[in-house]
Amino acid sequence: MLADRRVLVVLDDVRDAEQVRPLLPGSASCTVLVTSRNRLSALVAAHGARLLPVDVLSPAEAYALLEGRLGAERTSAEPAAVAAIVEHCAGLPLALGIVAARAALYPDFRLAVLAEELVRAADRLTALDPGDVAVNVRAVLAASHRALTPDAARLFSLLGLAQGPDLGLAAAAGLAGLPPAGTRVLLTELEGAHLLRQHRPGRYRMHDLVRLYATELADGLPAEQAASARARLLDHYLHTAFAANLLLDGPYTPFRPEPEPPAAGSRPVTPDDTAAALRWFHDEHECLLAAQSQAAALGRHRVVWQLAWTLISYHLGGHRLQEYGTVWRAALAAAEHDGDGARTLAHWRLGFADARAGDHPRALDHLHRALALAERSDDLAARAHIYRTLGRVWEERGDDERALDHATHALRLYQEVDHPLWQANQLNAVGWMHARLGRHTEARAHCERALALFRAEGLPAHGASTLDSLGYIAHRTGRYRDALDHYGQALELFREVHDTANEADTLAHAGDTHRALGQDADARDAWLRALELYRSQDRAAEADDVRGRLEALGDA
Repeated sequence: MLADRRVLVVLDDVRDAEQVRPLLPGSASCTVLVTSRNRLSALVAAHGARLLPVDVLSPAEAYALLEGRLGAERTSAEPAAVAAIVEHCAGLPLALGIVAARAALYPDFRLAVLAEELVRAADRLTALDPGDVAVNVRAVLAASHRALTPDAARLFSLLGLAQGPDLGLAAAAGLAGLPPAGTRVLLTELEGAHLLRQHRPGRYRMHDLVRLYATELADGLPAEQAASARARLLDHYLHTAFAANLLLDGPYTPFRPEPEPPAAGSRPVTPDDTAAALRWFHDEHECLLAAQSQAAALGRHRVVWQLAWTLISYHLGGHRLQEYGTVWRAALAAAEHDGDGARTLAHWRLGFADARAGDHPRALDHLHRALALAERSDDLAARAHIYRTLGRVWEERGDDERALDHATHALRLYQEVDHPLWQANQLNAVGWMHARLGRHTEARAHCERALALFRAEGLPAHGASTLDSLGYIAHRTGRYRDALDHYGQALELFREVHDTANEADTLAHAGDTHRALGQDADARDAWLRALELYRSQDRAAEADDVRGRLEALGDA
């Protein structure tokens, strides 16, 4: 009937390719437009179909839709309510249309009333139920869910247990307790049903309203099944983070815990190298914070503080440094349930975090609490770590003599512990304090001993901070060329291990030396790079200091 005509055939709400094939015209004069919740990739492969994915509306488009339905006068009268509606409908045209229809039915109601119904996530899908199954968000999602294979439907329900903003393939496999290859097949099925999206290779994200529906399904899972899935996911994050931290810092991060064996099927992975470990932390950071919160809610206190421990090297390397105090406040609350060792660690790290934030009284309070716990348990290494941090706090408070006393006491304790790397780090700390006090001979002697110890232990990269100290000493004694040589070596090592926090400090120091040599262009370049890093690390005081130096060069 269509062979000799030019006809547009519209096939709406198609389930699968098999529904389409019998209805395809045999003539090239016709065009077929198919709409479906599924991807229908078989039509692409066998019939040359072209896919046109229809994404959610942008905020501007969502505003325009509401304004077109309700009128500019009504929407402009309540901008905050409209913003809330747009946010909670998350660009889904069906959800926006339902809200607009309800608002049109009640023209005397304030939009704030409708917005308030959408605020609570637990009630949002109910608020988007107009009483008509054809335009009911929950019913539409349920239809897509019913069309899934049983294994994909199970995975979709389990995804409602994950609280991070997205999920990697390995984490999804751990959540499901399945091999990654099989999990990928199921995720592809969910993608095809538009119940999630692979927004980056190997990383999957749900629309906010789809996530709410998945959470509803997860709430209906048998308690034992849900508990096992949560345990697998948390153990995937903990053990993978533990392995990634070992690549960043070797076995040297203090207070190293021993996590309990992972739950069967959790499938933790070990990154291949330092660069891969950093990428994993970058990708998973928000998920790790969510996992820590979930572990706290589930009463898995040891997982909470151990997750914080895995992030020490990553955070202090200049990555997401603003989150450091957040994870350790959660860790301290959990550590209160887990013995003196965990409490000592948490107070120590919170003291460090508060010191970095400039809250020295609170920092000292945490550190003294940690010290009392370490003395009660006769933990020599813990006492050494805490005295080291006390030295840094007093340095930041401007009492360099007191800082040196604490640093020297920490060195004596490290020598008793007989840990070469920790001794070398503390020799550098003592040398640095001597340099600040103008005792350059003592400063150089301590730092050179530190550098020799790093090299003897086969850990030259760990000596980068000592090279920075030697550069500072050389600068203070007028040996500017030697200072630049030390700074250059330090920068190379910091960049090798992606330690952007210390890289920024060394760039600032190198800029000072270039300025002393009259090399203003090189000073400007070093300070600008330091400023960029300080800003990215939310280190406002350091950024202001470098900005002042640039202003002195006329780069305000």
